[in-house]
Parts: sequence; C-alpha cells; structure tokens
Amino acid sequence: MTTDRPRLDPSRTSPGDLVRVAGDGLRARPMRVVLSALGIALGIAAMVSVLGISSSSRATLDAQIEALGTNLLTVGPDDDVFGDEGHLPDSATPMIGAVDGVESVSAVAVLPKVKVYRTDQVPEAESGGIAVMAADLDLLETVGTHPVAGSYLNRATRDLPVVVLGHTAAARLGVAGVGPDRQVFLGEQWFTVTGILAPTPLAPELDTAALVGWPAADGLGTFEGHPTTIYTRTDPDRVTEVRSVLAATANPASPDQVSVSRPSDALAAKQAADATLDSLVLGLGVVAVVVGGVGVANTMVLSVLERREEIGLRRSLGATRAHVRHQFLAEAVILSVLGGLVGVLGGVLLTAVYATAHGWPTVVPWWVSAAGLAVTAVLGGAAGLYPAVRASRMSPTEALAGR
Repeated sequence: MTTDRPRLDPSRTSPGDLVRVAGDGLRARPMRVVLSALGIALGIAAMVSVLGISSSSRATLDAQIEALGTNLLTVGPDDDVFGDEGHLPDSATPMIGAVDGVESVSAVAVLPKVKVYRTDQVPEAESGGIAVMAADLDLLETVGTHPVAGSYLNRATRDLPVVVLGHTAAARLGVAGVGPDRQVFLGEQWFTVTGILAPTPLAPELDTAALVGWPAADGLGTFEGHPTTIYTRTDPDRVTEVRSVLAATANPASPDQVSVSRPSDALAAKQAADATLDSLVLGLGVVAVVVGGVGVANTMVLSVLERREEIGLRRSLGATRAHVRHQFLAEAVILSVLGGLVGVLGGVLLTAVYATAHGWPTVVPWWVSAAGLAVTAVLGGAAGLYPAVRASRMSPTEALAGR
C-alpha cells in the first residue's frame, strides 16, 4: 500500500524561511545595520513629526476658529486719496447695528495722546506700546473673550476712573491682579484695575490695550468720540452679504475711506504660511530619506562583496539564482522597514512632546505613519535591487574562489 505524499518544490522558499535567512544575514553585521537604518529613521522621523506637528497645530487653530466663529467683521477708517487719516462718523456704530443680518456690534476708540504707566515715576517714553481705548460695554460678547480676573466695565463703572487691561498689557505693566490697591497711572491720573482679559485671537489689538468707559474717556481731554474700530458679529450664513454693505453703511459720504476685514481670515493666512514652512522642512525630510536609501544600497553592495564565499557555498548546495536574489532583496527591505518603523515611532513621540508642551492635542494622521512605512519598503526594494541581482549572477566557482 502506497501513500501519496505532496511533492516538494526545491526551487521555492517559503516567506518564513526567507525572512529568517534575511534576518540571520542582518544580525551578523549589527553595527552596519544600525547605522544604515538610522539614516532612514531620521528622515522618516522628520517627515512624520513635521506632518504631525502641523496637523496638531492646524487642529488647534481650526477648533479655535470654530469656537470664536468666522462671522466677526471689523470696520475701521482708511486713509483718503491724499493720504490723510480718515475717521468714522459717530453714527457708524448704531447704523451698522441696524443692518439686517447683524447680531451684535460694539466699538472702541483709541486715545492716541493718552498713555498708561505702572506708576507716575515711569519716564514718558517708556509706555510699553500699550494703547488706551474707550470701549463699549458689550465689547466682550461681540469679540468673544472674557475676563480672567475681576470683571469688565458695566453701567456703574463706565463713568469712573477704572480700567480693564488686556492680557499682554497687564503683563507689561506688571499687574497680576485686580482690586482697589491695583492702580495704574493713566492720562495723568490714577485708575483702578478692575479686570484683566483673556487673550483675544480675533482682536489681538485688545491684548495690548487699556480699556476705559466711553464717558470716562471724555474726561481725558483729547477724546473726540469717533470710533476707530467697530466689531460686528453677523449671522454666520450672511457674512458675505453683510460685509458688502458695511463700508457704505458706516460712512455713506465716503465709503472708500472705510476698511472692512474678517479677523478669521488672518488666522487662516497664518495657517497657510505655516504650511509653506512645513513643506520646506518636509522636503528636507525627503532628502534625508533618500540619503538613507543610498546608505542601505551601499550596505547591501558591501555585503555582497564580503559574502561571496557564502553565496558560492549556497549555490553549490543547490540554491538558485532566485533564492540568492530574494535573500538579498529581503535583507534590504527588512533593513529599510526597521528604520522606517523606528522613524515613525520617533516622529510620533516628537509630535506628542511638542504638542503637549504647547497645549495642543496630539494629531498624527494614520496615513502619515502608513505612508512612512510604505516609502521605506519601496525604498528598500529599490536600494537592494542592484546588489541582489549582482549576488544572484555570481557563479558558484567564482564566488567560492572569492573573485
């Protein structure tokens, strides 16, 4: 009785055996393998971290814009045709508020000749770049900010010598809290600090401002009552429509002397500028990966030259050209993928550290890691192709002779 047995094809090598043989070849030269893989790892880490940090920053900015809204418009005076500084009429704010589609409107007016100092002993020239502004009571609701200490102006305090400081202005003046004992010297008199604002991304000019009530500003002597910036919160679905009529509404006599802008556009432009820089760094990462690939190719060529006797012995024992070619190709791919894996992990770690330090969420798109590994696999195949073909073409006798 005979039993049929499966016929073995001696010319085929199983994937497991191929990986094992290739791994043995790499383990025989650990230092060279580490140095070659390091080049690829650095390039992939640079690529992953750049894209990850960019994605984390973009996610933070997108969330910030979404929270603050893209429906805030600012209206301000523009210079006339002769270059003279224009101004908005006193009626601009209520007229804008009457426009259909406007949800809220609030104004500030810069007092150009009024300065604020920590004490009355500070030299006049050392104002710290802080602008003094008269502000409406509903300003915070319109621009989307809030006090981090104390409270904002109200009907009871708008006539009094009290001031609310922007986030940066408070830091420059060295004011860390509010209360009757926290005073600043503003417009040749003492003002009590009753509030400090949180940072205002859509109105960064408020961060370096000292805000007083509109009636209190009248007593400072140089206030003419003209608003310098009008913040307009609109219906999110009607931003374009409202924006088109704001200039003519704010100053019907000279609409060409009115500028209208959307602060969220500036944040989007910043994001685009950051993306340009990211592209530059990403290009450097690509160069590093290519250099790493050249290192892998060099390693494999040297490996072929050093292992001629091994190749000859394997050929003499029955290994085919395909066996040898596949072995060296597998070594190159494994070497590159190992470097890519280390690079991906390093890039994710760098992204996490950087994002955490800046208070951002860590965002590394899955396709970035997948692309990094895919690039290294393709690069390894390309780098190992020539050495693998060269090894497979060696005759057993020449290889054993070390020629």
